[in-house]
Formats: sequence, C-alpha cells, structure tokens
Amino acid sequence: MLKGDLPLRLQPETGSEAGGQKAPTGIIVAVRGAVVDVSFTGQGLPPVNTEMIVRWDRPEALVLEVHSHVDENTVRGIALQATSGLARGMRVAATGAPVTVPVGEAVLGRLLDVVGAVRDRGPPLAADVPRRSIHGPPPTIAQETSATSLFETGIKVIDLLAPLAQGGKAAMFGGAGVGKTVLVMELIHATVAKYKGISVFAGVGERSREGHEMLTDMQGSGVLARTVLVYGQMNEPPGARWRVPLTALSIAEYFRDQKHQNVLLLMDNVFRFVQAGAELSSLLGRLPSRVGYQPTLATEVALLEERIASVAGASVTAIQAVYVPADDFTDPAVTAISSHMDSMIMLSRELAAQAFYPAIDPLSSTSVLLDPLVVGEEHYRLAERVREALARFKDLQDIISLLGVEELGPADQKLVKRARRLQRFLSQPFVVTEAFTGTPGRSVSRADTLAGCRAILDGEADGWAESSLYMIGNFEEARQKEAASHQAAGAKKPTPETMPAAAS
Repeated sequence: MLKGDLPLRLQPETGSEAGGQKAPTGIIVAVRGAVVDVSFTGQGLPPVNTEMIVRWDRPEALVLEVHSHVDENTVRGIALQATSGLARGMRVAATGAPVTVPVGEAVLGRLLDVVGAVRDRGPPLAADVPRRSIHGPPPTIAQETSATSLFETGIKVIDLLAPLAQGGKAAMFGGAGVGKTVLVMELIHATVAKYKGISVFAGVGERSREGHEMLTDMQGSGVLARTVLVYGQMNEPPGARWRVPLTALSIAEYFRDQKHQNVLLLMDNVFRFVQAGAELSSLLGRLPSRVGYQPTLATEVALLEERIASVAGASVTAIQAVYVPADDFTDPAVTAISSHMDSMIMLSRELAAQAFYPAIDPLSSTSVLLDPLVVGEEHYRLAERVREALARFKDLQDIISLLGVEELGPADQKLVKRARRLQRFLSQPFVVTEAFTGTPGRSVSRADTLAGCRAILDGEADGWAESSLYMIGNFEEARQKEAASHQAAGAKKPTPETMPAAAS
C-alpha cells in the first residue's frame, strides 16, 4: 500500500497521556518476530489490549498491543507493524488506552491500515476526526433484533437457494481459484447501487495487487464515495492481519450506532484472520490444537463474529469470503466460522471446471432464511423443486456416463433435460468480469429468478437449445436468444434458388 501521514497520536513526539500525566515508559527486553516483551520495572503495568508506542528513529512510530502480563515487571505485546530494525533497549511508551481508529464521514472514500493511517496517497485526516476503540463489546441479547428481511443481491442462485438476511452473516466457502473474490466484488457493485448504504471492506491478508485493483475499480465505478477500505496486507506481520477485521468492524459499528445507517461489511479473507492467529499463537509459545491451529480458535472467531449484529433501527450485514484449505470442508477453521453463519454459500471446483459461473453448489449451499415463513410458500416450494431436480440429476450422472441418457426411463430423461437447463439458467455474467469476457453483467430480481425456474420446471424450455439459457439474465432474455438462433438457422437453410443445379 501507499504510505501516508499517521494520526497525531502516533507521531514520535507524543509522550504524554490526556490530562498532562506522563505515560509509563518501558524498555524492550526481547523481540521474537511480531511478539515483543517490554519491561516496566518499578512502574504499573499497562492493561491487556492497550496500546504501546515504540520510540525510535524511524519516521513512523511502531504500535504494539499488550497481549499478556508475563510477570510483575514485564508485558508481552504484539506488533501491528513490521518489527525490522527493532532491538532490545529501545524505549516504549504505554498509553493506557486501547488502539483507536478514525471513524465517521471523514473516512468514506479512503483506504486505511490496521491503526487507521491513510494509505491512499490522499490528504491526511483532520486532527478532530472522531476515533473509536477496535475492541467494542457485542450488542446484548436485549439490544439485538432478529434478521428476517431479505437482502436481495441480484445473483440468481443466491437469491433462490441461499437468500441473505438484512443484518445477517453470510460466508462464501471455497478453495483457491473458484471465484470467492470475484463474487465479493460483484456483491459490492450490486448492493452499493441498490441499497445506497455504507460499505466497509476489510482486506485480510490481501495481495497488494488485489488492493490496488479494487481501489482503481471503485474509483472508476463511482462507489468509492460511500465505501471505506481497510487493509492488512499479506506481507504485513500477523498482528496486522489479526486485528484488521476489528478495525473495519469498529468503523461499521460507528455508522450503525451513532449514525443509525445500514452497513454492508465485506471481509476477504476470514481464513487469513485465523491463520494470523495461529502464527501468533506459535510465537506466544502455546501448544497447538487440532490440525496445528491455535487452542483459542473458537474464542477468537466468536469475538469477531458476535459483534456483527442488528440493533434497533440499523444493521450490519456481513458477507465474508472463507478459503477452504485443500477443499476440505471439515477443516477446524471452516467449521468454526460456519457455526456463526446465517447463510452458507459453497463454491464448487467441479462447477468451475465446467464453466458454470458463479460456481455455487446449489445442493450444499444453505440459508436459515429459506423458510416458508420468511420467503413465502411459493419461493420455498420452488426452491425445493429445483434442489430435487438437481439432486436426482447428480444421482444419475454415473449411469449417464456409462450408458448414455437414452438408457434412462422417459421420466428421468425429461428430468435430466430440465435439470441441465436449470444449471445453465443459474449461471450469470458479472459486472466485474465484463472487461475479461466482453459480456455485460446482469442483475436479476428475485421475482424474475422464480419465474424463470418455474418455467423451466414446467417444461417451457424443453425444446430450446441449452446454450440459450447459459450466461443470461432473466427468462425473457433466454426466449429472445432462442428466437434469434431460430431466425439465424432459418436464414442459413438452403432454398431452391440457392441450391446448386443438379448434374445432368
């Protein structure tokens, strides 16, 4: 990321706390990568989860966060920036306050790092910008409101089979290269334009190329003015990647609690948050747990996810991408994250290999909102019919591969024909891929999605070419595509006038 000006509290001159009291000053006694031990002999120890600032000769101050008290004189801190050049004997000032980040209208359209420093080469933030601690308490059970209103995305397969909740939590699970980031970027485009709310994007362990591309795309599409980008890059220490989701969440909570605005929180990739916690756990000397993960895995995920909630009058809707290591959906990190989700969107490598995009598995993707009391009886019954047809088609795949479709009974042949057309209808071109594919993106309303699936299941498209339903928007577009292909075929059909004369 591009370097920018740091907030005033992080400048090296700052040496006192509010009220004129001099901050306790400690000495670094050990450095183990991102874990730093600081001695405060003869002084009170700073509380856990508070900020310490290293005084050195670099232009940028180094921020540490107190993780634990080692003994009566020493604290163990986690570095939120690179520790290259850090040495024993350097002085550290304890602020006694938690790490705070800038919030409010001033950060809209800006790109920040984990401690709130501007990284987009723009002007520095004003000194009077409000700040908020990254460690906010989750709403109480009495404060929370249930998330039962639908959050339409315009993506057919999601709105039909795994609908999202306004103020709920949804996760997209998939291995490497199946389209998680593309899906997140498409949701940003779709929802910012449709809901006119605030978007906060947390890039957890993102590549700098991806961050630059997203910043450029948002500037070009005009949605950056209502979006905050918060990045903890892949090359940054694990402390930055571990805390950057909390930074983004604190900004989102401010708009929810103080401004009473709905917020869309997008995180890519939550698995790297878990990964950073595992790195720190090793450096802190903890014994690893299952598959080498940290023993505090469930607690760390819960501390993040339980803060994402709706309160009276405003909501934070979270959409998170989750990398699945080696496509193993039983991985402890994946199961820990999925236990907090309202909607789970599973991406399939098999569908991606067959060029069905978005490569969302319609059979394993689920949502608590797919209930007749929420989506309505008609939507629920239609979704069940679609799942039933696709599940039966999957069961028949082996027979079809060995013997061919012709060996199936008439009822199964008809079902396979409709299931194949459903598969193609649930594919969809995206706005964010238009530059690569040349196909304009489509956003489809829930009503049009239901109408198209119903028409296919009722046999209206039985005589159509399968290609007429592939990578389109609504069913009417497929009808026009089929009519155009018939016209083209009719124009190419030979007539007596165009046929060559018979040989005598």
